[in-house]
Amino acid sequence: MSSRLIVLTLTLLLGLQPMTTDLYLPALPGLVQDLGASMAQAQLTLTALLLAFGLSQLVWGPLSDRFGRRPILLIGLLAYALAAVGSALSQTMDQLILWRTVQGAAMGAGVMCARAIVRDLYAPARGANVMSQGLSGLGLIACVAAPLGGLVTAWFNWHAALLVLAVFGTLTLALLSWSFQESIPHHNPHALQPARLLANWWMILRNPTFLAYSALSTASYGGLFTFLASSSFVFIQLLGYSTTQYGLFMFTNSLIYLIGTFLCRRMIKRWGVPRSVMLAALLSLGGGCGMALLALSNWHSGWAVMLPMGAFILGHGIHQPCGQSGAVGPFPQVAGTASALNGFMMMLAAFAMGQWLGRHMDGTVFPLAYGLCFWGTLVALSAWTLVRRYGHG
Repeated sequence: MSSRLIVLTLTLLLGLQPMTTDLYLPALPGLVQDLGASMAQAQLTLTALLLAFGLSQLVWGPLSDRFGRRPILLIGLLAYALAAVGSALSQTMDQLILWRTVQGAAMGAGVMCARAIVRDLYAPARGANVMSQGLSGLGLIACVAAPLGGLVTAWFNWHAALLVLAVFGTLTLALLSWSFQESIPHHNPHALQPARLLANWWMILRNPTFLAYSALSTASYGGLFTFLASSSFVFIQLLGYSTTQYGLFMFTNSLIYLIGTFLCRRMIKRWGVPRSVMLAALLSLGGGCGMALLALSNWHSGWAVMLPMGAFILGHGIHQPCGQSGAVGPFPQVAGTASALNGFMMMLAAFAMGQWLGRHMDGTVFPLAYGLCFWGTLVALSAWTLVRRYGHG
């Protein structure tokens, strides 16, 4: 496969996540009203998806080490497209939560395999650069997802917005079935043996490099998820913006993230991965604490949210390529399993945060601000202690 095809493959697979989460966010307040749902149920459409996404990777990872990335990708993408249709046709909140859970589990196959493919084909240092290119593509998809979701919701309804995901999944499945070749050099015939699987998990979880970069990627994603789960209610219901305006805010964040992934490649080339991460942590900490301080100062406006969030997102564009590739780097023989554990940790943090938000969202900006401050602080601590010490692998 050419390098361009590999980057395109990574873009589409990694892009499943922002498409699945960002595109329906502008529709969330209207969906809640249409189905007569509670705030906790609304959060569950996102947190259940992400919990299934994280848990499924623990299954998809060893399966892909055993049978290869290609069959797992094709099965996962087919299930994703079917679950998207089921979500769009849902008539009750229980049906929607069920189909979103199935969709999250299917999405896990694509995103997990994307991380593993990078390790299959590249050494860790080069892998961080290639991952940043794939995540740049993710940024482009994220730029489109929320504005598209806002427009489709405004023109039609939330059913149509969710149906867009079925189209995206089907097109991705068609492209990969036509062009993607198996990337794993050798199948691992022992990957599914219970004793070997537990031994692999233990080997990975006690590796300090894996823990350092997983802590970094988990904390950074926790901050992003806090914004994703609460921002539509803050901007649309609290601050009075339209769904289209909210989509433009999300576009701005995605554009900043895209800039961060380009900046990541330049920083890695000049300073290496650990130092780049430590410098970017200043953005994460400044953004998180800045939003909390503005909220406490009663500056409740779109700019008081967007400016500090922009700083955090810029750092996120640096932390994710480094964190995801760094976590998988030490494990070329079990890259799928390592990728799965890294993804599971990120989604477990997101699920816990979603549960907290479901109980604490009170119609103010404070839950978002306090949550981002918490995760920004954890990003900085992870970068300045764990990655500084163990990030060289």
